[in-house]
Amino acid sequence: MRIIDKIALVLVIIGAVVWGIIGIFNFNVVDAIFGVDSIVSRIIYILVGISGLWAIKLLFDK
Repeated sequence: MRIIDKIALVLVIIGAVVWGIIGIFNFNVVDAIFGVDSIVSRIIYILVGISGLWAIKLLFDK
């Protein structure tokens, strides 16, 4: 597994945990740490989204 695959997988896992916390506790960890609608929060969400798209490729790798 290449390093970019590992990074993408870690970001996807972090994103899943954040969404789980939002769903269970109605608490957004990213907004709590970096502020609501901050540029850092947007960058984190963009990176997690790109990682999710990259992880689709991991389904088809052998």
